[in-house]
Amino acid sequence: MPRVVLAGSGIAGLFAAIKCANAGWDVCVITKQSLEESSTNYAQGGIAGILDKTDLDGKEMHIKDTLDAGDGYCNEDVVRAVVNEAGDRIRDLINVGVNFQTNPDGNFDFIKEGGHSQKIILHSKDSTGKEIETALLSKAKNHPRIELLSNHLALDLILKDRNSKNREIVGLWVFNLEKGIVETFHSDAVILATGGGGQLFSRTTNPSVATADGMAMALRAGAKLIDMEFVQFHPTSAAVKSEKTFLISEAVRGFGGVLMTRSEYKFWAETKDDAIKNNKKVPPPHDFSFTNKYSTLGSLSTRDVVARAIDNELNLSGDEFVLLVTEHLDSEILKERFPLIENFLNEYELFLGITPIPVVPAAHYFVGGISVDESGQVINDLDNKIIDRLFAIGEVACTGMHGANRLASNSLLEAVVYSFRASTKMLNSIKPLKKTNGEKHILPDWRAEGLENLVETYSLVDDLKSLKNTMTRDVGVVRSNNRLNRALRRVNLIEKEVKLAWESSIPTMELIELRNMVQIASIIINSALLRKDNLGLHYNKDNIIEEN
Repeated sequence: MPRVVLAGSGIAGLFAAIKCANAGWDVCVITKQSLEESSTNYAQGGIAGILDKTDLDGKEMHIKDTLDAGDGYCNEDVVRAVVNEAGDRIRDLINVGVNFQTNPDGNFDFIKEGGHSQKIILHSKDSTGKEIETALLSKAKNHPRIELLSNHLALDLILKDRNSKNREIVGLWVFNLEKGIVETFHSDAVILATGGGGQLFSRTTNPSVATADGMAMALRAGAKLIDMEFVQFHPTSAAVKSEKTFLISEAVRGFGGVLMTRSEYKFWAETKDDAIKNNKKVPPPHDFSFTNKYSTLGSLSTRDVVARAIDNELNLSGDEFVLLVTEHLDSEILKERFPLIENFLNEYELFLGITPIPVVPAAHYFVGGISVDESGQVINDLDNKIIDRLFAIGEVACTGMHGANRLASNSLLEAVVYSFRASTKMLNSIKPLKKTNGEKHILPDWRAEGLENLVETYSLVDDLKSLKNTMTRDVGVVRSNNRLNRALRRVNLIEKEVKLAWESSIPTMELIELRNMVQIASIIINSALLRKDNLGLHYNKDNIIEEN
């Protein structure tokens, strides 16, 4: 039977693995840490979609909201196709065993998030991603045709002929973290579902595995990367001293939470106390929010608008954070709806519906990525043709769905839709690799001669810290030409150091990840410098001058 190697164990990877295995293919899923460690597992909000195929008005509104959030840069054909397919793919998830929240009447509890005009988001309280991950992983673990390998880091794609213009992938080199060796994996097709690269930044909601591995591998194999300047920063990560950055779901604002500066909150609190004292109506906190200056949607504006608004207010005030206010909402209902968030906040003596929550933007989602066609097939940078036997799905890929800014809860939807499409295309078109004599195709071993153990690792640690600081300071929510050029110079220096280490040393996970991260950092910066207009997530102060 044909064999597919799939890098990544989030929603995109596992859904495709199950579909391929059900069709009789042998599937090998590799992931560099535990199988559960993926961006999917950390997704709190939900998955957007219209279940009722006859609800044409609802679909059109979802399409419009997506196009508006994407700032006119979405591929409308892709958006329409994904929205129209949403109902079928969500039902697929339900059939796999995903349990979405229901109301007492048994109907699904649809909610609303920033940028949406209607309640179309299915959720499992504030642990939707974990619910999806658990259901898919349980199915995969019990499938006889699926092999699940943790502690295996995809290193590089193997090309049939690196010198040929017609690129074809025949396998994957994989670094076995437990054994410390590079292994050669034969594959009739490779699917990259490795997620994004939030770890490029000092503050990110992404798990530690999000080091842009798939994008870097694809780049080295000749794939086209597009729209890399569009990095989404989630407006509300908890501004507390924690080992990991914790996301405060957009659903909290969808539920009525309001963003305020510290001075605005103080003024509102005084006004509220005075109103209560004099038996007057308490003014809504929405009226006091700085977000109203930036959009008529206020705190429910799209992520690009809210993140820039917060960044600007912090620069004006000198504060380290803004406040997410929920005191005007029922605390018991909030606790029941957001138990994960409530439990986290309680560790820091913060409480939903009682105390204001300090929040700041954090790197969250790569809108750009590997250019793919309508079936998730990877596009060749040389001639815009496909790279045979290579697919990319989920955050690692750029389909055109999100444009210049992703609408909340569209990522899980896009991932499952393209996972279905890619696996369908692969099952219908990929044949087992054979040599001309009919024997199994033999793959080359990874180069290892003359390499020595990397004795000094402190330089990698310093380079990683420098890279993260540079990207955070100069390639963040608001950019300028001077800061971007400064970042490029520093990243180029780091890249040279990493290249020297790579050419002489036996790989380590730290070295592999840093190599990938610095390559993608360079692409992001260059893409940002090339864009001369402000669009969606890309905001360059110097472009305003040029436009005027």
